[in-house]
Amino acid sequence: MYRSLATALLLSAATYGAMAQSGTNSPYSQFGLGVLADQSSSMNRGMNGVALGFHEGNQINYLNPASYASIDSLSFIFDAGIAGQITNYKEGNNKLNANNANFEYIVSGFRAFKHFGVSFGLLPYTNINYSYYTTHKINDANNTVGTSTYSGSGGLRQAFVGMGWEPVRGLAIGVNGSYLYGSYNRSLVSSYSNAYANTLTKQYSAEVRNYKVDFGAQYTAQLNKKDAMTLGVTYGLGHKIGGKPQLDIISTNSQTSVSDTATYAGTAGNKLELEIPTTFGVGLMYNHNNQLKLGVDYNLQKWAKVSSPNFSATAGNTVSYEMGTGFYKNRQQLSVGADFCPQQMSRSFGKRLHYRAGVSYASPYYYINGQDGPRELSASLGIGLPIVNSYNNRSVLNISAQWVQRSATDFITENSFRINIGLTFNERWFAKWKVE
Repeated sequence: MYRSLATALLLSAATYGAMAQSGTNSPYSQFGLGVLADQSSSMNRGMNGVALGFHEGNQINYLNPASYASIDSLSFIFDAGIAGQITNYKEGNNKLNANNANFEYIVSGFRAFKHFGVSFGLLPYTNINYSYYTTHKINDANNTVGTSTYSGSGGLRQAFVGMGWEPVRGLAIGVNGSYLYGSYNRSLVSSYSNAYANTLTKQYSAEVRNYKVDFGAQYTAQLNKKDAMTLGVTYGLGHKIGGKPQLDIISTNSQTSVSDTATYAGTAGNKLELEIPTTFGVGLMYNHNNQLKLGVDYNLQKWAKVSSPNFSATAGNTVSYEMGTGFYKNRQQLSVGADFCPQQMSRSFGKRLHYRAGVSYASPYYYINGQDGPRELSASLGIGLPIVNSYNNRSVLNISAQWVQRSATDFITENSFRINIGLTFNERWFAKWKVE
């Protein structure tokens, strides 16, 4: 047991660097805190993220920590997931394809004692990764062409420990406590074909070290011998996360290469801080005989009340970098999904397969030049394959295919095809062996 636990911790540490890699190429990641990561596990991704009412004995559902109370009493579960995607970007008649792959998450869980489960792991929170440029003509005597180059990288991650407890039959409560960490670097370089024009660079940076807390509850009502309904609710605490946002404006003389830098990092009367929103979630899951499970989730993120540092410049070249509101809007997401398994405890491989499907719609959480950012449509199909060998028949390989579209009026349309692969190791650590 102790060797296996040490192995799990070493694997978690080994993936720390892998998870620092971004899972996106999207130019939309330059806005807000970046592209919000899909935090669902490989099991949930087959249902397009539906999770709030689900609780399984052999899977970890960290989107609702109350579900940890249902972890099987004899098992230690270790779950890791990767994803690869192909994305097509379209703007007018211009098209471009991009590929990337990413280590998505790593989590573990076990039952500490009766009706009390524990989980821990590493998850993404936001991703930032983009690089592109635009050109424009300047109406002057030299026919100068200006080039604006945009680039950025980084994102936020969270290391969490959670627990779920079932104090009375049918009712479970839980909490995830996370260490939220990460950084970002964004830059805008304005250069000109005129050799006498200075190059102007704006560099935005921040580094976050803070906490994140999420609560959950589930109540299961047994409708009859074969049917049950579970109501799941979640609440995430919104608060300022610091980060020490900073803006450096660098003017470089094209003739001498001498640079002049002005730094804006806030003052005592103008403290710059990043912030995460308060979140609410509610979901229902209908379970028929542990064969068919249907779920629906609604999530609300209260971004409209979140403040953010903002750059502004007046006609008189007065520059400011100050906190402001009105850059974000509340994000809403509705997801529907299903899981079908003919006979989970059967000895037949075919009858133990899980077939999953789901669809989702999400509104944007930020504005672009006063207009709504991209809305998101997605759909997925997935399958859970039991891993059967001479010493373990409880582990599962989850595979899903997912289509995601982000689109906004007069802006870029993204169509992504993503393959998610997750391997859930289910080791029987806590069984009492009997020797005859």
